[in-house]
Amino acid sequence: MSLLKGSQPFLPQRSYLPPVSMMKSYVSESKYRSMFRPILFRPILNSMMAMLLIVGWVTSGSAAEVFVESESFADPGGWKLDTQFIQEMGSPYLLAHGLGKPVQDATTKVEFATAGKYRVWVRTKDWVARWDASPPPGQFEIHIDGKPLAETFGTKFATWSWHDGGVVEISAGEHALALHDLTGFDGRCDCIYFTTDLDNQPPQADSVLGPWRRDQLGLPEEPQVRGPYDLVVVGGGYAGMGAAISAARMGCRVALVQDRSVLGGNGSSEVRVWAMGNIRRGKFPRIGEIIEEFADNATKSPGKYEEFGDDVKEKIVRAEDNIDLLLNHHAHAVKMDGNKIKSVLAFDTRTGSEVEILGQLFSDCTGHGWIGAWAKADLDQTPTGRMGMSNMWAWDETPQSVDFPETPWALDLNMADFPYPRDHHGQWFWESGFDKDPLGDAEAIRDWNLRAVFGAFNAMKNRDGADKHAGAFLTWVAFIGGPRESRRLMGDVVLTEEDIVSKRDFPDGCVPSTWSIDLHYPKKQYAEKFPDNPFISIAEHGKGVDRSYGYPVPYRCFYSRNVDNLFMAGRCVSVTHEALGTVRVMKTCGMMGEVVGKAASICAKEGCLPRDVYESHLDDLLEMLKLPGKARRSTPTAPVSIPADALPLAGPNGPPTGLDPAKLEGIVVDDVDAKLSGPWQSGTGLPNYVGYSYQYAGPKTNATAQFTLKVTTPGTYQVHVYSGPHENRSTRTLVTVAANGETQSHRIDQRTVSGKLSIPVGTVTVGQPGDVVVTLSTDGADGNVHADAVALMPTK
Repeated sequence: MSLLKGSQPFLPQRSYLPPVSMMKSYVSESKYRSMFRPILFRPILNSMMAMLLIVGWVTSGSAAEVFVESESFADPGGWKLDTQFIQEMGSPYLLAHGLGKPVQDATTKVEFATAGKYRVWVRTKDWVARWDASPPPGQFEIHIDGKPLAETFGTKFATWSWHDGGVVEISAGEHALALHDLTGFDGRCDCIYFTTDLDNQPPQADSVLGPWRRDQLGLPEEPQVRGPYDLVVVGGGYAGMGAAISAARMGCRVALVQDRSVLGGNGSSEVRVWAMGNIRRGKFPRIGEIIEEFADNATKSPGKYEEFGDDVKEKIVRAEDNIDLLLNHHAHAVKMDGNKIKSVLAFDTRTGSEVEILGQLFSDCTGHGWIGAWAKADLDQTPTGRMGMSNMWAWDETPQSVDFPETPWALDLNMADFPYPRDHHGQWFWESGFDKDPLGDAEAIRDWNLRAVFGAFNAMKNRDGADKHAGAFLTWVAFIGGPRESRRLMGDVVLTEEDIVSKRDFPDGCVPSTWSIDLHYPKKQYAEKFPDNPFISIAEHGKGVDRSYGYPVPYRCFYSRNVDNLFMAGRCVSVTHEALGTVRVMKTCGMMGEVVGKAASICAKEGCLPRDVYESHLDDLLEMLKLPGKARRSTPTAPVSIPADALPLAGPNGPPTGLDPAKLEGIVVDDVDAKLSGPWQSGTGLPNYVGYSYQYAGPKTNATAQFTLKVTTPGTYQVHVYSGPHENRSTRTLVTVAANGETQSHRIDQRTVSGKLSIPVGTVTVGQPGDVVVTLSTDGADGNVHADAVALMPTK
């Protein structure tokens, strides 16, 4: 291989990059092409990792350059890789998110081919300067061989810019480079550039993989090609996971592209929103079985790290042989062939290496509708009144006093300026950016949320809450934002609030949406001090959604009306702003993905497009939606097999959330099958109820609940009323038992602790098959009467 000046290195068509921990930072060629691009050699065995070779010299009269992406540091230390704002500012970057305590240094080794004087440029920003706040919170140093540069970074510029770090003398050879955080308050570094041309300031680098950055990284002209795949899914949240797993199990070859290191999106340990939306119900109660395999069981929102099962999600995806999982890959462009997407371009967020992912079909599960926007799909974005982005947080207490730094750069808050974070949680309503640009201003929206959180905690620690919070300390603050609304891609049906409330029956209605029409607005109580960007929201819940059976969202909302091979699932589907309020929760988005995956398998089998599934193969899709989530086939044309561990078929109201009536002793009738008269209310807040809920009614309300139990085998039965204890319940609940033309009356105590799930009432003898009618009444009650379930148990 020639290594002469100007020669082009050999690059294999499909090369493999080493992990970040094995890589040294990049050294680029000079602007006069006097140094050489990195060379990648394909290993003989796939299990071996390629090594990155850095070779170069400097000829007389030309400048030497060394370019280091912070995300490629061998050891990131305590710095976090932030990939949220690549489209906005051009690159991933490292973030010193230490909650007020400096994080461990990020370190790497850099090879300098030439000794000399280098000017050091660092791409960074003062992240509160846009609000004229001070002092800069995100200060950090650059250390070379353990010695800091004279400049402190993160102290200038309201936008991402090159901060001049001064001139240093550097010898030829390997040198240690470190990012040294000074504050723990979200200092950020994109990249570092060394040049012996002391008058050369690098150009702006806001475009994704722009020419200058590509040149510095030594990227080949053509990306590595992957595929072709039957389905390329971009976005690894619940919607993307549902689509990828569903399609793979139906025989499609799938690429799943996720720009972070974990799956789950808002339902990951990074964001910690518990998964809402009821699954396994409605017209097709098999939909949601895939989501149940990986959905979190968090008891609060935000939940705990371990409750979100990042490792479980990845394990389930990697268990599918038909899925190629590309974690840490950011999609940044598409290539088109007429009205069809030909491929998606993505790059590794740690190394910059680019791939072109070929596919027959694509699914935009990005939330923001990025793939559709690049493909020029018809889209919509509500101009005002949009929902915002949340960054949740948590704190704890210790008997010892704990210091927290003053935060004069944060929002100027006292305890009355925000809702007290009860149960040590800053919940979903820490939300801002309602009418800000959700794409172009995304980083500012996140940063405003951080200013609100740190300002609130400063009030608790250093202002008027100090006397009650001496031992308080932050345990977690989400630096990954949880957005609710931005762009929506338009399909053949644009679902409206009127469709949902009127229960319009579409022939392709399939995904049950059970969340109410939940729209968020700034809460006036807390908006007065910061009217331009309130940071506390309130949810307004509309009526008209059946929260048990669900509204069946039509399939035609899940594909683009003008990009022929584009599906979408998640919050960028074809709905209005109002309808988004009900379909946007994670489990519902995941079920959209399940439908998309099955539709993609029909496209692969029939050689057709998403619209054709509705127009020519809808019956096939609806039949496929009856398959268990664990059903699979090896290819789209192979027969389907159903494993023994498939979940039992749930009913139209879903699997019981309480005790399963079918597994209880005797003849059992749940409250859903009772005849109710009077002002009963449904509840699920108390434990050990039967079925889906229980009913309760207050005294003097003339309410009755009539349970009819059909007896097929004559005999003597013990009557039991299922009722757990509670202090507000009646001690004199009237129960009547009617059988054989006779009626018994009993009074039972529903308040006292019995230690059992049911209360024995009395016995009844049935001489021939017939009905036993048990009625609970509020007549004479001295507390709430609870009607949950009634059972007849054969006497021994």
